[in-house]
Amino acid sequence: MIDKTDLYIDGEWVKSIDGRVVPVINPATEEEYASITLAGKADTESAIAAAKRAFPAWSMTSPEERLDYLKKLLEVYQAREREMAHTISDEMGAPIDLAISEQASSGSSHLKAFIRTLAAFEWVRPLRPGTAGQDLTYEPAGVAALITPWNWPMNQVVLKVGAAIAAGCTMVLKPSEIAPMSGMLFAEMVHEVGLPAGVFNLINGDGVGAGSIMSSHPDIDVVSFTGSTRAGILITKAAADSVKNVSLELGGKSPNLIFDDCDIEAAVTRGTKFCFNNTGQSCNAATRMLVERSAYDQAVEVAARVADETKVDMPSKEGKHIGPLVSEAQFNKVQDLIQKGIDEGARLVAGGVGRPDGLNRGYFVRPTVFADTNNDMTIMREEIFGPVLSIMPFDTEDEAIAIANDTPFGLSAYLQTGDTERAHRVARQLRAGMVQVNGASRASGSPFGGFKQSGVGREGGAMGIEEFLEVKTISGIVDA
Repeated sequence: MIDKTDLYIDGEWVKSIDGRVVPVINPATEEEYASITLAGKADTESAIAAAKRAFPAWSMTSPEERLDYLKKLLEVYQAREREMAHTISDEMGAPIDLAISEQASSGSSHLKAFIRTLAAFEWVRPLRPGTAGQDLTYEPAGVAALITPWNWPMNQVVLKVGAAIAAGCTMVLKPSEIAPMSGMLFAEMVHEVGLPAGVFNLINGDGVGAGSIMSSHPDIDVVSFTGSTRAGILITKAAADSVKNVSLELGGKSPNLIFDDCDIEAAVTRGTKFCFNNTGQSCNAATRMLVERSAYDQAVEVAARVADETKVDMPSKEGKHIGPLVSEAQFNKVQDLIQKGIDEGARLVAGGVGRPDGLNRGYFVRPTVFADTNNDMTIMREEIFGPVLSIMPFDTEDEAIAIANDTPFGLSAYLQTGDTERAHRVARQLRAGMVQVNGASRASGSPFGGFKQSGVGREGGAMGIEEFLEVKTISGIVDA
């Protein structure tokens, strides 16, 4: 059993004051393999106090000083990136090849993007040409509460910590208690870099305990949260009494519009694999496949075949397969929603309830595809967070856009078409924060975030740093 029960507060690892020890479960084996401490009220307030004490000095550091710290952090992170990949694989079940190529590597990628962005960031800007002595300055917002999820742990931790360091904020990080080990390893890296005491603090805890204290505490100035829409609403309400800046990256139910003027085989194969990536545990997963009716039967056939060919296996094994879901609660939720799809009349063309053959232990599920769905079905409305794809036909471009936008979410949307004019036209009408056309990826440093109940604010690059800044207007100083 790995003992990780200390908390990182004020530049050192310390024993908990009033927390409780809980186990960490390996989702592939259902066995306890580590223990952490869920911070109590006194622990949480101690971390916040340390960050508050450190803020005045840290906020006055130069961008060049903060840039040096980020460069050192990148060096340390890259030296231990393989260790990070194995840690993520153990804690949340990502297959080791995926953990190396996508999960752990996302931390390095985001650090590089923040280094590039910080080096070019304009901290003082004139209001407009011809207004000498009318300046806008960008300054650190204060103490930041960073609350991150379990599904892409380093992606989210580095997006928040990297931006907060660049901005000059001090911070308290609370990673998910379900997959906390990567956050603990990251804290070791930060300690090695030698940030001033109190700039970075880490506590483990749950949302009801540490999370609610951080969201409502008067000494927290910024809350940056990634997780469910339900939790995001609660955090926003808790933060309202002290009028904090709140940035939210929440749920999604992303549509993938496939028109018959594209390569259907390639588009559906790509879309189905993307839906199943990370065992479907991605907020931007393309879980609603909307297909032009003339290509619909072919699309269903291709998606079913891809699902049947998708291997499910232990995360410790090399290869292109998917691993388990992260927890028993998530396993039960996905099983219930698959059954709900069957009960509500969707046509099951691949997968279904139960574990895959040969896997009788661990939170493994069958890659599942439903056809003949409609937007009134639960599986088309709720975020499943598992390898479950729902396919629905459309007849016209306008109908496809209407179906795509008929959701409370608006994180991502995907579009497959061979018509450039249509791509421009449809992309502009999709109510989502990110639209990717014909399998294109987003460039490093692109803003990540969504419309509607998918969140408020953006992460990554310059916009991600600005979430941790305040804008001050200074009038009347004219340099000689």
